[in-house]
Amino acid sequence: MDIEIFPFRILGSDTTEKLLNEIESLDDVKRTVIHGPRFPPLDDFERKYGDRRVITINGEEVELKVKTGRIWIELGNTETIDLIDEICGKYLPFGYDINTNREQYIRKSRTVTDDMKYGNVDMPDELIGMTDQHSKFSESVSLIKKDKSNS
Repeated sequence: MDIEIFPFRILGSDTTEKLLNEIESLDDVKRTVIHGPRFPPLDDFERKYGDRRVITINGEEVELKVKTGRIWIELGNTETIDLIDEICGKYLPFGYDINTNREQYIRKSRTVTDDMKYGNVDMPDELIGMTDQHSKFSESVSLIKKDKSNS
């Protein structure tokens, strides 16, 4: 099952980092996708004051390339939604919605666009639905490994 977290404001990089770290620490979370407007090209103002930076999720550094407007999460079961709601309540005091009205937000099977873009390669299931067809794969996806040592 997939859910969508829809914050009532665009999130800054600090809030995104804290929220994703707690969400990704849940065992039932399979995949997480952040969606939002791309950051503008770097200029002197953006370098000094902007939110474009490297964040650390589960000990891995990830360059934040979009302003977080929505978060899509693939879960194994519905009980995890209550835990995610608690996490969101902690970091999103201005409000948010958790949408469960669609069966899936993240694609689960290859499309014609995937075949045209990546060719006839054996694509791992966890990568399906993770890219924007208008961008290069390496520029739009960061894989974060789950820490299985706690299990």
